[in-house]
Amino acid sequence: MKPLLELRDPARIRGLLFDIDETLTTEGKLTADAYAAMERLKRAGKLVVPITGRPAGWCGHIARMWPVDAVVGENGAFYFCFDQGKLVKKFQDAGPVRALNRTRLLAIGERILEQVPGCALAADQPYRETDLAIDYCEDVPPLPLEIAERIAALMRAEGLTAKVSSIHVNGWFGAYDKLMMTRALFAEFFRISPELLRQEYAFAGDSPNDAPMFAFFECSLGVANIARFAGQLEAEPKYVTRGSAGAGFVELAAHLLARDATNLRG
Repeated sequence: MKPLLELRDPARIRGLLFDIDETLTTEGKLTADAYAAMERLKRAGKLVVPITGRPAGWCGHIARMWPVDAVVGENGAFYFCFDQGKLVKKFQDAGPVRALNRTRLLAIGERILEQVPGCALAADQPYRETDLAIDYCEDVPPLPLEIAERIAALMRAEGLTAKVSSIHVNGWFGAYDKLMMTRALFAEFFRISPELLRQEYAFAGDSPNDAPMFAFFECSLGVANIARFAGQLEAEPKYVTRGSAGAGFVELAAHLLARDATNLRG
């Protein structure tokens, strides 16, 4: 991974896509500086799109209230856009399928909780449409990454796709991921081809569930706390910030806007 300052001609980047937890946020909080960085990107005419594992219930609020153009949620299960005063929703699976799967997922979750002491259903599970989120370090005493990988293995044994994030292990029925729905969003809503998306937009993240995005984008970036997952990423970002979490996001936004770039070298 190269230092962020080796990313040349940042003004060519037409938009920033980014994970939320510990990429935009810091220790679970959205700081004023990070929120202001999103606003600056939006005012500058960049597309601003969170790509997150967070639930549909959160993403409806994010699409309506944050300075963003759209949001991809639950690791690629859907995209939401607030367009002309209305919330536009596109799901990977139809409503009846989602309802059936939610019942199956909760049963799987109960079995995992019995087998892995110390983990818990994520606090945001009731607001999810499509996936199972097992908390291994958000609202429970932090468990080692080895335990998170064990939870993921149990999910896969139940027929789920499973990914480890910075706070949860997420599992769902189907082969989709963040990248698949991101490509659909840009093709269907923004009318931007996959090739232009790959070449002219950037993605920032911090954990293994971001690996498909890191591999796809020519300009993929990690905030400094991605070092926590060293050796566990299927694909690494091309660049990395000096700052961690939200501070890294602020640093990245400043660089993309070519504001105070010389000060970043200090």
